[in-house]
Amino acid sequence: MTPSSTASLTIDLFCAVIDNFGDAGVCWRLARQLAREHGCAVRLWVDRCEVLEAIVPALVGATHCDGVKVGSWEDAEPAKPARLVIEAFACNPPASFVQRMAAARPSPLWINLEYLSAEDWVEGCHALPSPQANGLRKFFFFPGFTPATGGVIKENGLDAARRAFQASPAAQAAFWQGLGAAPQPDALRISLFAYENAAVAGLLDAWAGGDAPVFCAVPVGRVLPQVERWAGLPLAPGSVVARGALQLTVLPWLTQDDYDRLLWACDLNFVRGEDSFVRAQWAQRPFVWHIYQQDEDAHRIKLAAFLDRYAGGASAGPLRDFWQAWDVQQNAAGAWPALRQALPELKERAETWAERVASHGDLASKLLIFSKPLLE
Repeated sequence: MTPSSTASLTIDLFCAVIDNFGDAGVCWRLARQLAREHGCAVRLWVDRCEVLEAIVPALVGATHCDGVKVGSWEDAEPAKPARLVIEAFACNPPASFVQRMAAARPSPLWINLEYLSAEDWVEGCHALPSPQANGLRKFFFFPGFTPATGGVIKENGLDAARRAFQASPAAQAAFWQGLGAAPQPDALRISLFAYENAAVAGLLDAWAGGDAPVFCAVPVGRVLPQVERWAGLPLAPGSVVARGALQLTVLPWLTQDDYDRLLWACDLNFVRGEDSFVRAQWAQRPFVWHIYQQDEDAHRIKLAAFLDRYAGGASAGPLRDFWQAWDVQQNAAGAWPALRQALPELKERAETWAERVASHGDLASKLLIFSKPLLE
């Protein structure tokens, strides 16, 4: 879908931050792409603007950035509804706003953008109507990894930017220097972005006790206190810990674009939640997913579903073993040697997977392709 075909489309995108930064991160990427690449007039309504400002510093003290207008849910309540209203992750827009949606003529199209999943049932539920008592047209829209789903977020030009960065030692050196980091030239480069995990200390010990150098970049986040306990000293951005074969550096808080570059610059990426999970796939590098933990271990169904689609070849066993050890937070150190040996094959797997998923179309484009005939 070209920008000219959607340039007059107004969009309201509602985001409620449950915890962490992933919800806001996904919504910002989507809003920015809809504005930049498709020419839509996008308003992003966030219930906790300070969370979005942490990952988009240009929004501090501002209401517009990259073609997107950003405001709080309170600001949205008196606003005239756009033609297309997207609620991210079933967040339920303010009741007064929904009432105005129902009164508007023509009435808006309402999309419930769901969480990303690789489960089989997603295909059957994608694009189904959700009848509303007030007469509004509402539909479920499920991101996913197959042609019968809504795809995942991927901007035009992302692959070209990644290839140029990964092909340029000078660009990578400048990137690390800008972060105050200095990886050893022959080290295995790992980024560690995770929720709290009891397996962290053992894994760091395994890297430190190995016979090959490992450089570990730890962005500021929830896992940092456990890294501090392992190191035995307080850590802050710029801190360096050298122990055995391991050199560990704490990174400052990163913008979304710099986080992409971090993933591109590493040989193995530990990621969490949904946003970094998707960006790790576009990096075309091996990765380990720390899925968001749910009550009664419900998240393990989602983890297994993705592994069934993603894991393949001789590397499938080591990959499954390590991911599952990381998820249950036990014996990741024991599963590490096999994963380390499988990394070359996993890199090839990552490249093939990313190309296949991209061939199904990206989320922003598929969302507009679905919505346009319903708005005519």
